[in-house]
Parts: sequence; C-alpha cells; structure tokens
Amino acid sequence: MPEQVRLRVVELAAQVLGGMPATAIPGPLRSIAKFEPRKRARLGAAPIAAQLETDAEFRELVAESVRTAWPELVASLADGTVPPVADPVHVAAAAYLTRPPAWPDLVERVRADIEQAVAAERQEQVETRLRERLAAQRAAAKAELERVKEQLKAARAENAELRRKLHEARERAKAAEAKAAELEATAAEAIAKAESASKAAELELRTLRERLAEAERQLEASRRAAREGRSIEDARIRVLMDALMDAAAGLRKELALPATINRPADYVPAIRPGQPSVSSVPARALSNDDPQLLDQLLAIPHLHLIIDGYNVTKTGYPSLTLADQRARLLTGLGGLAVQSRVEVTCVFDGADLNGPVQVSAPRGVRVMFSTPGESADDLIKRLVRAEPAGRGVAVVSSDREVADSVRRMGARPVPSTLLLRRLDRC
Repeated sequence: MPEQVRLRVVELAAQVLGGMPATAIPGPLRSIAKFEPRKRARLGAAPIAAQLETDAEFRELVAESVRTAWPELVASLADGTVPPVADPVHVAAAAYLTRPPAWPDLVERVRADIEQAVAAERQEQVETRLRERLAAQRAAAKAELERVKEQLKAARAENAELRRKLHEARERAKAAEAKAAELEATAAEAIAKAESASKAAELELRTLRERLAEAERQLEASRRAAREGRSIEDARIRVLMDALMDAAAGLRKELALPATINRPADYVPAIRPGQPSVSSVPARALSNDDPQLLDQLLAIPHLHLIIDGYNVTKTGYPSLTLADQRARLLTGLGGLAVQSRVEVTCVFDGADLNGPVQVSAPRGVRVMFSTPGESADDLIKRLVRAEPAGRGVAVVSSDREVADSVRRMGARPVPSTLLLRRLDRC
C-alpha cells in the first residue's frame, strides 16, 4: 500500500481499537490499546498494520466502522464503481478493509494516482524554483552589467592617466639607465680590485694556516711520542718484572726450596723444567680444537688474553645485532676475567663507526676500538708487539692471517670456538 493509505488504515484501526472491549482486543495490540488516541496510531503503526494483514476478524471490525462512516463510498466500491469526487486515499483504505471484488486493482490504481500527483507537484515545485532562479539571475545579470559599465568607464579614465604616467616613467628610466651604466662601470672596476686583493689575502691566509697546522701537528706528534714512549717502556718493564717475580715465586713454591739455603743437589748439572709459557703448551700434544688448551693458557702467570671481538661474536651468535653481540661477549669475558685473573683485552673494529660507541666494560676487561683507517687486526698486532719479550700472550681469533701474524711475533693463537665453549661453562 502507499504510505498515505497505510497511515489512513492505521488511524481507522486505532479508533476502532480504542472502543473495543478488553477481552476482544487482539493479544499483540492490548498494550497499544492503552495509549492515548493520538499516540495509538503513531506509536503502534507497525503492530496494527501487521494485525490487520493477518487477523481477518479484526480487519472486519475495522471494515464495519468504515461502512458506517462512509456508506456511499463502500456501496459504490461494492458495485465496482469509484465516485469521481472521492478522495483517492479514502478509496484505497476502504477497498483494503472491505475487500470488494478487484480491490487490489483499486489500491494499485490509487497508488498510481498518488504517485502521479506527487510527481506533478514536485515538477511544479521545480518549475517554480527554476522561474524564481531565472528571475534572480536576470536581475543579477542586469546589475552586473551596470557595474561592469561603470568599471569600464573608470578603467578608461585610469588607462589614460596610466599612459601619461608611463610616458613620464620612461623618460625617468632612460636617465636612470644612463646613470646606472656609469655607476656599474665604476663598481665593476672597484670589484675587480677588491677581488684581486681578496684572493691574494686568502692565499696568504691559507698558506699561514697550513704552516700553523703543520707546526701544531708536529708539536703534538713530538709530545705524544715522548709521552707514549716513556709510558710504553715503563709498562713493559713493570709487566716483565711482575712476570719474572711470579715465575720465581712459583718455581720456589713448586720446588719447596727455602728462600736463603741452597742444597747440594742444586749444584748437580741437569736439564731443569721450564716455567709454563705459551710456547710450551703445544709440547703437551694439545690440538687447536682441544678444550683444555684455553684452560692451560689461562693458567700461565700474567697471561695477556687478546680477543678479536667481532670474529668471536660472528662465529658464536651472528644473528644478533652488533650492539647485542658486544654486550653478550663482554658479559661472558667479565666472568672469565674474575675466574682466571688474567689481563683481558677485547678489540672491536671501529673503522666504520660514525662516532663513539657507548660500551659498559665489565671489571677486569679492557675494551678497545680501532681508529679510523685502521682495522681490528692491525690493532691486535700492535697490542702483541707492545708486550715485552717473554710475557705470555694469547690471541683469540679464527682469522688465519691474524693467527699466522701473532704466531710469528711469539703469541699463541686460539680459535674462537674454544673461547665460546669456555664462556658457556662460566
């Protein structure tokens, strides 16, 4: 049904619902029947319409009220005719409720009439708005035309004034151009002289700065060489003395000799056993992959253990970031330094670093980064070369070139896998 017809049918049913006995009211509509007459049709529209559609008895009660209210219209519909002056909405509502022959056609015909009327009304409204808009646009166009005419008149007067001013400006521009050409020639000459003097001054200043920088570099290099030379020599002597003292004390303790008494057997010529050193470890038939190799090296007094940091971390845990690799390795080396009491130096490649790296070195572990332009391998070689002859030095690296180089310098190379196994036991 059209919306207007449905609303009219619901209103008729709501009126009938208000006058029905409580026992005769359909169950779904009993709560709606308690509403006020105005709210009944508005709030209960959907349940009332559904009840009319499914409950023939309730629809017949509403139809009786329609026959009473519109007897002539209902009689005409029963005869199959529609009064020409009847309201289409009333016709469709009466046909739906009373159900005369061919009532669906009547409802459909009313739907078409209502839609046609609505379309005609909308068309009329659109035409009215268009006519009003056209009239407004015509008035606006007329006003705009008057305004443009006034602007054109003012523009013509302004154009004449501008032409006069343009002529005067051209005359002044010619005079200014002549003056500017004269000033430009003078300025060009002055600029040329200033540039020549500036270039000479810059050349002289650059030469002086280069001489000053070279002198400062030479002075700093001389100071550093003097300072580092004395420091390195002192460190070498101190380390060598400590190593000799510990070796003597260990030998005295091992032989259980008194500190001031010599025995007759001390004068009998024979081959004496040597002190433990990095060169004596291979003589005990330990291969490079034997786990006991590193333990025996760590037992050497005053051993300096140098670790190729990234070589170890990339062998043991390459999937971690460089920062995590450093942190994990240094944590393990801290425990190793406490247990073995040896000097531990961990070297990382710092050639590609953009700035200083924040590293928290554990107690007993020295952390060093190679300088720009230098690799970690070169720094390791310098560390081995700085040690005095006779001190035990072990270098942990699986790099074949590093191992061969430190072996030629008297240090013992150790594969990275042995250190990783030792750290797992800590």
